[in-house]
Amino acid sequence: MSLINELKRQVRTRLGESQVRAIRQPLYSLLYGHDLPRLALAFGTDKQRGHSYATCYQRHFQPRRHERLNLLEIGIGGYGDPKSGGESLRMWKAYFPKAQIYGLDIHDKSWHDESRIKTFQGSQADGAVLRRVAATMGSIDIIVDDGSHLNDHVIASFKMLFPLLSDRGLYVIEDVQTSYWDDFMGVRWGGSRDRAAPHTSMNVLKSLVDGLNHAEFLDASYVPSDFDQTITAIHFYHNIVFLQKGDNREPSNLVQRQAGSPQQ
Repeated sequence: MSLINELKRQVRTRLGESQVRAIRQPLYSLLYGHDLPRLALAFGTDKQRGHSYATCYQRHFQPRRHERLNLLEIGIGGYGDPKSGGESLRMWKAYFPKAQIYGLDIHDKSWHDESRIKTFQGSQADGAVLRRVAATMGSIDIIVDDGSHLNDHVIASFKMLFPLLSDRGLYVIEDVQTSYWDDFMGVRWGGSRDRAAPHTSMNVLKSLVDGLNHAEFLDASYVPSDFDQTITAIHFYHNIVFLQKGDNREPSNLVQRQAGSPQQ
């Protein structure tokens, strides 16, 4: 056993878990605070081990690392065990030193509440729950959906919460591979083996891509949706999607709408 591992064992033996967390948080922040993939490994999340999500997150989050943000993660982990999970909440806290971190889970995870971390209990598909969370947070700058991964839940959360994001906000959906799964590993995910099935999370997201260029549509009767006008970028990676919120009402420099058509 290495000296470091022996020290870790001694610390766990002599201190309670909450005390270990209190020591580990600033230490990891000091050592790896600028390096999100290293933080993910240090805190024991699956966002870099088993996935390469943390690398993608760093690409999009690094420019805003030192801003005062409110971040909401849907899905805290650990299933029904109140003390399990929470690794990524603490990872976000270490990476964003000025941010308030919030988590939502179907199970009670209040054991993880601490300075700059607050949890809520409820379903991500329950509009009343989501509105209560949003009202408590006041503003939402980043949303990470690592919840049930059920297609109808993913879509319901997105449609409810994306409009509530602040300008320049980022909405991230993990594990979109369930879009291709109807019944897999004994779970009904609500996806489909038909890759064109319109009800899946991936196809809902893909349907938003054309809206990035709605100003170029030649159909003068087309009325841009709220999503058309407020999504400025969509980034698809393996199993994870990032959506950027902003003002997407810039008119075309070529297409001239007919008189009386909807204004951009």
